[in-house]
Amino acid sequence: MLDSFGHMLRLTRMGLTLLHHDALLPREYQERMPAPLRFIGGVLRPFAMRRRGRSVGARLALALEKLGPAYVKLGQFLATRPDIIGVTAADDLGRLKDRLPPFSRERALDTINAELGATETLFGAISDPMAAASVAQVHQAILPRGGVVAVKILRPRIEKRLMREMAALRYGAGLIEYFLPSTRRLEPVQFVETVANALQRECDLRLEAGAAAEFREVAIRDGFLAVPEIDWSRSSKQVMTLTWIDGAPLTQLDRVTAMGADRAALATAVTRGFLAAALDHGFFHADMHEGNLIYGKDGKLWVVDFGIMGRIGKKERRYLAEILYGFLRRDYRRVAEVHYEAGYVAEKVTIEEFSQALRAIGEPIFGKTADQVSMSRLLLQLFDVSHLFGMHLRPELVMLQKTMVQVEGVARALFPKHDMWADARPIVERWVKRELGPEGIARRAADEASSGWSALRRLPNTVRLLEQAARNMKPEPAPARRAHFQWMSFWLGSVVAGLAVTVLYLLNVL
Repeated sequence: MLDSFGHMLRLTRMGLTLLHHDALLPREYQERMPAPLRFIGGVLRPFAMRRRGRSVGARLALALEKLGPAYVKLGQFLATRPDIIGVTAADDLGRLKDRLPPFSRERALDTINAELGATETLFGAISDPMAAASVAQVHQAILPRGGVVAVKILRPRIEKRLMREMAALRYGAGLIEYFLPSTRRLEPVQFVETVANALQRECDLRLEAGAAAEFREVAIRDGFLAVPEIDWSRSSKQVMTLTWIDGAPLTQLDRVTAMGADRAALATAVTRGFLAAALDHGFFHADMHEGNLIYGKDGKLWVVDFGIMGRIGKKERRYLAEILYGFLRRDYRRVAEVHYEAGYVAEKVTIEEFSQALRAIGEPIFGKTADQVSMSRLLLQLFDVSHLFGMHLRPELVMLQKTMVQVEGVARALFPKHDMWADARPIVERWVKRELGPEGIARRAADEASSGWSALRRLPNTVRLLEQAARNMKPEPAPARRAHFQWMSFWLGSVVAGLAVTVLYLLNVL
């Protein structure tokens, strides 16, 4: 009871803040709302603060920043779900500042001492905070034997605060599903649970360090992107130490240009680095905005901040590659067949109907120059088609598609004439040749033969176990079986009679 009361207080605070920023029942979505919500929105709108020229996504971002760290993180995850809030709003939320006043250097040193031991033996010197976000902040440190590292430290008591707010959001999502059944297609409870689990992982820097180390291995294989190395001896649950990158973030394009960067080559690197990681390894960085990409003085493009990562299985990778390959070849029927094979389209919809809808999306992009084709608009149309045909897209695929939009935005900022389709083609064709060509068929045949041989080798032992089990099963004497059957009949009859009496009693009462 007390928990529910606390949840309602937090949700009320959230509702008032959203109302103040006209992000609760925004005027832009009024035509899509049922009549009762339109009426409520009209009554409440005079209490909203006027913000001329701001989009609903920008207003929502401001409200979430006002609410605090948990809501900033919720907004960042909402930015990965353009199928829920639309591509434009997702793009606005993708610019959430996630910046808070830093906590003191003394408290940071206390955390290091508590987690790792005497600070002076691990670090020769530690700077004041260089950057402060909602969950952690970063310091620069000098090692005793030389070398510069970045030290990421969690905010004190941040985990408890985040989980308290997420419990309220779980409660609110349950109310939304109960009172608005139409929202169940978007699975708000599951989405909040996904955010809560991700936040819980983000509050353990050992897990982020593991993600960084794994992604470093992926990046080394292809060479498009670079990843800092983790210093495991100076890392723990609340402290993570990694190589300091000397360079300029892509938010400072003037500095990047002054450093002599080939911005067209950087646009290609970010596009191919993302796609190669996703298609070839099934593991990708899901927050590739300009602030997380640094052009180093060594000429490499470095990726940082591994709090939001994505994974896709082999089935989903094939789905993604074949869809991209189908659009590149304008083979819309094959794209439709891939959707059916993956189980994303209801059987009542014919392939011909779905391929016709896909053609309406794909044809307008051909024959145009790169700067006339927007991946964001294409994906928005795909989401609209998915809704029209009742598709339930997997969250990891939506996150990957959103990251593709984000990557396109970064690439276009670097080089306005960037053609994402042309840069994607070699990566997609390489995957198709390897997985769907003779090499892939031979490898799958070898895997299946190996599995069959393993099953054959286990067969004699399986038969022996079955024989032993059969010998151990002694038949009951006939009288015993008859008594057992009679007891079961009496028990079932008693249950049925009891249910019948109960039903008759209820009918008489009612």
